[in-house]
Amino acid sequence: MDKARLLDIRYLRMARIWAENSYCNRRKVGALIVKDKMIISDGYNGTPSGFENVCEDEQGLTKPYVLHAEANAITKIARSGNNSDGSTLYVTDAPCIECAKLIIQSGIRRVVYEREYRLTEGLDLMKRAGIEVVHIPTEEHSNEPAKQ
Repeated sequence: MDKARLLDIRYLRMARIWAENSYCNRRKVGALIVKDKMIISDGYNGTPSGFENVCEDEQGLTKPYVLHAEANAITKIARSGNNSDGSTLYVTDAPCIECAKLIIQSGIRRVVYEREYRLTEGLDLMKRAGIEVVHIPTEEHSNEPAKQ
């Protein structure tokens, strides 16, 4: 396995660990934005700042104001001195169409994700915009060779 692929797998594993911070019950999603081999932002799905950390309503459905992990990571960039031009987004789940629009507008040039999503409009839109989209399934994570 080449070094670039190993890095992708490691950053994806870190995104999966970051997802553990989510208070959402239905699905925990994590995202990292990496530029020049530095993590410049992170995010996980959850409610906006200042809201209660409850993602689902009484019926178990996700509340409409819950932010996706990608949106949280991208909006953190807006509040920092960094920018995401030319960066890579590592995310545990394939981005939806709304997040795909944010990814395109933020200058992210590459998206690496782990789990497929039933809707593919987000992936299709990013590809149309010239963003490199890489799927690394979970099974590949467990095949990383041990350090010598």
